[in-house]
Amino acid sequence: MRVRPFGRTGRYDPMVKAVASGAGRFVLEFESEEELRDEHRTSLSHGGLRLPAVEKPALFSKVEVTLRGPLGAAVAVAGTVVAPLPDGVALAFEGNGDAILEALLAAPFEEGPDETDRSTWDRLRALSRTEKLLLAAKADRTERLVLVQDHDPQVLYSLLKNPRITVDEVVRIAKSACLSYQSAELILKTSQWAANLDVRVALVHNPKTPPIFALRILPTLPEAEVKVIARGAATSMALKQAALKRLQGG
Repeated sequence: MRVRPFGRTGRYDPMVKAVASGAGRFVLEFESEEELRDEHRTSLSHGGLRLPAVEKPALFSKVEVTLRGPLGAAVAVAGTVVAPLPDGVALAFEGNGDAILEALLAAPFEEGPDETDRSTWDRLRALSRTEKLLLAAKADRTERLVLVQDHDPQVLYSLLKNPRITVDEVVRIAKSACLSYQSAELILKTSQWAANLDVRVALVHNPKTPPIFALRILPTLPEAEVKVIARGAATSMALKQAALKRLQGG
């Protein structure tokens, strides 16, 4: 991963992509979903984070890192430097790597949450699991924008039963780190969703999508997307082999 810290001179280094915003504070930006998912697979899911930095913080020092996803969503984490790396340091942090991934893949409110949005967010966070499950099936647009970020797979499944859910929201669920077999199956069984390319691409690149479903989606994808999978973006060896076979005319 590249980083772009501002050094003491204040000059911008275009070769890096994390910004030092103060003593022990950094901003680490992910330019693409693929880059973010790679970091999650290798580090975040194990409670670690690779922080490229020109000026490396000291071993065992405490740092604060604001992670920014490809759509602009941000998550702040606190970590401890546990090892030096050739281009930076390795951090250990407390938190749920899957939840961080999901939050970073989410699209933030386009103009920032107004008072109504914040009130809805606070109200829904206070609901019990049962209350969220009951609400999800009838939630309005504002409520769905909050519930689609929930970490409970059953809440996401209930959202899919909401007759007012939009295709964009289905794409968000298809990308979720909390996607369940049940939700993936329902998405593929619903013709108007399965017919949407963005939905199928989101599912095929989600490690939570069962391989049997990903293999079913593969023949419906354009060649350019199959090439991406064949080059190494596959979520399973079977999917990668199937993509290579298709490109070879098999």
